[in-house]
Amino acid sequence: MFIPAAKALDPLTSLRRHLTAERVNRYFSFACFFSPPVLGSVVSFVFHGGALWSLALLAAGRRRLNIDRPMLGMTIAICAYCAAQIVASIVNGTLRADVTHFLPLVTLLLFPISYSTWSITDKADLARLAVLASAAACVGALVLAVVQYHWIGMLRAEGGAGNPIVFATVTCLAVMMCLAGALSGVERAWRPLTAAALAGVIATVYSGSRMVWLALLIAAVAVVAINRKRLTRPDTRRVLVIAGVSGLLTAAITFPIVADRTHVLFDNWNSLTNKGDHSTPLGLRVGLWEVGLDAFRHSPLFGHGMSASRTISTQGFKERFGIQGLSHFHNGFLTASVQAGLVGALALAAIFVVAIRNAITVLRFSADPTERFGATMIVLTVTTYLVGGLAGMLVGHDILDSTLMIFLISGTYLACGRTISPVR
Repeated sequence: MFIPAAKALDPLTSLRRHLTAERVNRYFSFACFFSPPVLGSVVSFVFHGGALWSLALLAAGRRRLNIDRPMLGMTIAICAYCAAQIVASIVNGTLRADVTHFLPLVTLLLFPISYSTWSITDKADLARLAVLASAAACVGALVLAVVQYHWIGMLRAEGGAGNPIVFATVTCLAVMMCLAGALSGVERAWRPLTAAALAGVIATVYSGSRMVWLALLIAAVAVVAINRKRLTRPDTRRVLVIAGVSGLLTAAITFPIVADRTHVLFDNWNSLTNKGDHSTPLGLRVGLWEVGLDAFRHSPLFGHGMSASRTISTQGFKERFGIQGLSHFHNGFLTASVQAGLVGALALAAIFVVAIRNAITVLRFSADPTERFGATMIVLTVTTYLVGGLAGMLVGHDILDSTLMIFLISGTYLACGRTISPVR
């Protein structure tokens, strides 16, 4: 049967009309916030793919670079950190060896590109999408954690991230999005969000990442503190009741895990102090910190370069303790200090300082719920990364880097960014 060409093109025309720039951005945003706990490195492919597509649209003149003050401040801080790493390699003569190690910096440098594309999205829609996607991620994270821990027999759940610390970090952020969405009024369905947040908390406990447990508690207090003026007396009672019931339920479900991880911590401490054992997780971290601090003292200003830093953390640890070390020092700022010295550590800190400054300014002067939600997102991201990074990584991991950019871009845009229209 002959089909006229005009009719054959109808589905393509309909699809083109359906996939508007704004609608594509919504699908992309949902994937970005849902992927980290459940699909792991998929978030890196999604984020980088979106950024490269955005770059192509900018080059073709179909998008405009959104250069507003918040974006400019964040971009300068990120570029300063990347420049510090490159300068450190030049000073140390390791530029050729460090070239491949510079690849993770590309994720950070995509900030202004992705920011400009996200800026065409309606702020209220983006805030709601972030909350709903995070709620779905919390539920998915719990399903994976239960399967991995109880059925597969893994000692620590890794979710889709393939690493318990990374899984705990991104799940913690998803939990906080649910709480922030419920308390800020961005999403009115607070009961499903509360249930999703509880699922995420349990999944985080299954990861066994104690520093992220601490980050979870601090971030939860921060959410309540930021939204305290919205809470009436009955609301406060409801929050306290929900928190109490959720705490008891979480304790009942996860008590064996918490007890076991606490027992392991004390055992590690006793082995380290009494026997000098650096083969345990705690002993390994303490040993890496000692090696890292010594390396920083030898080259405090510009460090040793990225490749040399990895050699120091692996071979240097082995030479001192007879055990193979890791590729980083299990402390984000110490790793940056060994790589690029004080210059690198300060530049890395500047990223978080600029972000938190933007958030505090909005929280002080704005009453708009969406803007305050964006500022809360920034505060929670900085809190989670800094606390978790004290005994883990801050940057340099594909999932952590992509997730950090997603949350900083979205949070900055929602809090104080300028909305622009796409070029038709």
